[in-house]
Amino acid sequence: MQLARRKRATRILRAGRGVLLRWQRALRKVRIRAIFRKYAEFTMVPERKGIANLLLCQERAPAGGCIVECGVWRGGMSAAMADVLPGRAHFLFDSFEGLPPANEIDGKAALDWQRDKNSPSYFDNCRAERSYAEKAMRMSAAKEFKLIQGWFNQTLPGLVLPEPIAVLRLDADWYESTMDCLNTLYPQVMPGGIIIIDDYYTWDGCSRAVHDYLSMHKTADRIYQFRGVPYLIKPRSN
Repeated sequence: MQLARRKRATRILRAGRGVLLRWQRALRKVRIRAIFRKYAEFTMVPERKGIANLLLCQERAPAGGCIVECGVWRGGMSAAMADVLPGRAHFLFDSFEGLPPANEIDGKAALDWQRDKNSPSYFDNCRAERSYAEKAMRMSAAKEFKLIQGWFNQTLPGLVLPEPIAVLRLDADWYESTMDCLNTLYPQVMPGGIIIIDDYYTWDGCSRAVHDYLSMHKTADRIYQFRGVPYLIKPRSN
């Protein structure tokens, strides 16, 4: 009889913990959704994908380090990441002049997209005024932020950030732009840091650059998925 009571009590306790965990997950998602919607006018990332990005940062980002985004448009994702991971330094890289011309290595879909200037997804070739990103970041919980304006092949080579990178979010679209980002910034990602590859499933050039870079450096990095968001984890040792 006593053993049966203990088993029943254990089942009740486990069920209670399960309910508590579900409530905690639901509340966390509500909070993350509110953060994303706060910056909805500053991002073209769909809500479901944006929330997945933020949950990934919350769950997998190391405790220290800075946050870097390459290809920020109006700065909405950087600002949202700052609210999810408050009190950090943020570095935002963008030309604020739109995307450079796509090349053959970027694939037919990329070339067709850039030609179709009347497409609803064209967004003026992803051009945005720098002032939008500045406004979004001022609304955020970032400790400090710096906007670095210019083409990646001009602003990134030789750049050394003041601290290791905890989260590197790449929204560089094309092969050369993605490779420019990886060449300079991947070595500065801290062990255990995450690299989010926004365009990995969208543009051939991005996925080719990622695989070429990893192959070139003979790394054993795996490409993981978190709710459909592709990312890498910087190995503790390579």
